[in-house]
Amino acid sequence: MARVIHTGDTHLGYRQYHSPERREDFLDAFRSVVDDAVDEDVDAVVHAGDLYHDRRPGLRDILGTISVLRPLRDADIPFLAIVGNHEGTRDAQWLDLFETLGLAERLDSSGREVGDTVFYGLDYVPESKRPDLDYQFEARDAEHAALVSHGLFTPFAHANWDLDEVLRESNVDFDAVLLGDNHAAGQKRIEDTWVTYCGSTERASASERDPRGYNIVEFAEDVGISRKGLDTREFVFVDVELGPEDGTAYVRERVRERDVADAVVVVTVEGDGENVTPADVERFGDEQGALLTRVNDRREVETDTEVEVSFADPDDAVRERVRDMGLGEASLDIDETVRDLDLADSNVRERVKQRVEDVLEDGDADGEDDIETEADDETDDGARTATMEEFR
Repeated sequence: MARVIHTGDTHLGYRQYHSPERREDFLDAFRSVVDDAVDEDVDAVVHAGDLYHDRRPGLRDILGTISVLRPLRDADIPFLAIVGNHEGTRDAQWLDLFETLGLAERLDSSGREVGDTVFYGLDYVPESKRPDLDYQFEARDAEHAALVSHGLFTPFAHANWDLDEVLRESNVDFDAVLLGDNHAAGQKRIEDTWVTYCGSTERASASERDPRGYNIVEFAEDVGISRKGLDTREFVFVDVELGPEDGTAYVRERVRERDVADAVVVVTVEGDGENVTPADVERFGDEQGALLTRVNDRREVETDTEVEVSFADPDDAVRERVRDMGLGEASLDIDETVRDLDLADSNVRERVKQRVEDVLEDGDADGEDDIETEADDETDDGARTATMEEFR
């Protein structure tokens, strides 16, 4: 029998809402998974991609990852992982670095045996390149087989990768498929194969309201999948339906009714009512002890393009429109660079120039867009608007 933790979408290094505390929260959540693995003495930790939020993690994030993985190595528990769409590069992967340090093993078509189960890996593959895949794996004499991959697969929502085709064309009969990319946990069955998403270990979007956690998968006579929750930073969701005469004061009162100490407070405003001043509500939430407060006004506004705008976060509307345009990965990277508040204005041109040169060198200017189940909820104040126009 093999008993493993199935996790993924840890998105280390994500400075959500430009908050250094949130950056630490993502590392703490990953550390909790590893602590549980050591305490429960599982046979392996299987990571289904997006260890990092960005393909260029900072030194602090790399050192943090090493500190978290060391206890697994000391406990002789293998960390088996694949590469997701957020962290993937065109040559060597960060996962390869941890493999050279003896802290991880990168799964591939050759498989890795753990007890009576062999685990195969399939990294994230852009949709345009999937027709070239043959789904052939090295056959091994083991009681069970599992495929670990990253992408939006059928039969789950928002899918663009046909898992039936993968299973049909594969030369290995998989008992289970352990997936990452969809931040909502769930499991389904395709004939004799269990298919499961582990979900993310921290909330990478305000739309991720369910508690975070990971899967425990046991391979015995049948495959057993159970769920373990994680104690992560609390998100307080304040949904306000405004009446005709309600406004900012009413929204503040709804926030006052909630215990928001050290929490991320997400206020969503709908209905009628007067204009709401997000800055006033956000300042009030912070005064009540919240880590940070964000306001999303979902009410209809008159615009030529009929775009729903969150007035506290105007750049989010730009991101939404950019995603809708279906731009390639390179274009999205450049767009994000231009609006990156952590990057000094004097460095923007050089970073964009370097990104364009990388694309031209790789011959992949038409590379596929990264696909996420939920839009990232990172916010900034739109300070890059003028700079964006310079590069259009």
